[in-house]
Amino acid sequence: MFFHRKKIEPKKKTKAELVKEYLSRALFITIGAFITAAALETFLLPNNIIDGGVIGISMMVHYITKWNLGLLIFCINIPFILLALRKLGIKFILQTLFATGMLAIATNVFHGFHVTEDLILSAIFGGIILGFGVGCILRNNASLDGTEMLSITISKKLGILSVGELLMIINLFIYTGAGFLLGWDRALYSILTYYIASKVIDAVIEGLDKSKSVRIVSEYHREIGDAIMKELDTSVTYVRTLGGYSRQEKILTYCVVNKFEMPKLKDVVHSLDPKAFIVTEDVHEVEGVRVKHKR
Repeated sequence: MFFHRKKIEPKKKTKAELVKEYLSRALFITIGAFITAAALETFLLPNNIIDGGVIGISMMVHYITKWNLGLLIFCINIPFILLALRKLGIKFILQTLFATGMLAIATNVFHGFHVTEDLILSAIFGGIILGFGVGCILRNNASLDGTEMLSITISKKLGILSVGELLMIINLFIYTGAGFLLGWDRALYSILTYYIASKVIDAVIEGLDKSKSVRIVSEYHREIGDAIMKELDTSVTYVRTLGGYSRQEKILTYCVVNKFEMPKLKDVVHSLDPKAFIVTEDVHEVEGVRVKHKR
């Protein structure tokens, strides 16, 4: 039987809250664009190391024509952005245009600066800084890479390949082209940069402080739940389940703890039931109130 609760409506933000949100987002997108430009202009471009996607294409065109890199990134992105308009929405597209425009300005600010000629250092630190800048932009609901938007659109429309598979195919052509144009050693350094940047982007978007969601199946669920609430000062949730082989009803104990609390949680569970079945998963973001044990 379900409890009848008063129907609630989504809380509408005030104009002041919306302005504050947009200004905050614009600030972080601008910071991300300048960080990205610093990586491109001071580490990658002077050493003929490229990124993937539209930025990589723009860097190769710049290498051939010597045209302004920021302007190339902005212009080449436009067709991809327009193609994704219906799928991704006007808000995302406007923020992407803003991010691309800021990047175009920032590349001119950093143009001419050169940190190092060491290719390994350029690939590693260029990738780290690039990933941090791009991750900051993606975290604020914008993008710099039109190929990602194209991949999302094609994947939704055709349903044959995933977004990741389409991006891999596109970047395979880009890095193959880089091999012929810039040399195969530069293409390999570029792939290293792209790999490092992608890992940093994941860390920025998902956060470094990962938590763990824990599911425990045991006959002593009540004792285990009470012990977790007492020893780790965090709440648990009980879920009724059905055993696949036994066909008997069981109680699953669920909770979320940070990664540093995992060893203590395992000790608590195994001290009560050495045969308890424990499943853990990474949780990249936790929101809401953490209910604590009442003392």
